[in-house]
Amino acid sequence: MHAWKISVVFGFFAFLSASIGSAEENASNPLAAVNNTDIRFQTFDNTNGSQLHDLYIDGAYMMRPNLKLKYELHYNSTDITGTREQGFEKIILKAIYFPSESMLNETWGMRTAVGLEWSMDLGDAAKGIGAGADTLAPFGGIAFANSRTGLTLIPLVQHFASYSGPNDVSQTALRLIALQPFAKDYWAKLDLIAPYDWNRDAIPASAEIQLGYNINKQLAVYGDILVGLGSDRSFDGGLGVGVRLKY
Repeated sequence: MHAWKISVVFGFFAFLSASIGSAEENASNPLAAVNNTDIRFQTFDNTNGSQLHDLYIDGAYMMRPNLKLKYELHYNSTDITGTREQGFEKIILKAIYFPSESMLNETWGMRTAVGLEWSMDLGDAAKGIGAGADTLAPFGGIAFANSRTGLTLIPLVQHFASYSGPNDVSQTALRLIALQPFAKDYWAKLDLIAPYDWNRDAIPASAEIQLGYNINKQLAVYGDILVGLGSDRSFDGGLGVGVRLKY
């Protein structure tokens, strides 16, 4: 794993301690109890020199105060096979249940979450689009929120297993998210993901830095910097933009 990449990721996030924002929930936290629909575009430079463009819808709806449904629909364009291919990659539905929510002390609150993610492959793995497998992925996590500074820390663990398709998927991912509002209407997010691939004995880790701005109560925009980490990384780097509708 490249030490300079880790230093850049943590160093970039550290500057936020100088300007603290409010503790309002942000949809960039997957465990936030909010309704939103995001339109996102990300582009990746793969380790083999090819590029992948991912245009997708990423949204959430609170079905009950303690039950959340997340949904994604991805459309890819890639030249990984040597020619440009494009098409729908996958659809994801994720049910998140919040068993408990409580205050740990006068400053820190805690929300627990368990859920199940279902991903249906829509692409063609031979064209570099799709994983060639449908997967189920149970997960659990905890969101720790500081009511004074607005800082939210979310550790998560999730296991992905294929149940159909020609390719076998078996990964266990550890994930840590840090989300900090600052300068009133801005936020920054650091998202570290370290999945262990049981089939390849590999850890294709990655990090995402996100900077966002709340234009008003219904609309926000943000940008992403994505970095592949370690010798098993699936991509070198990437950039992204997003528009968020809140309701």
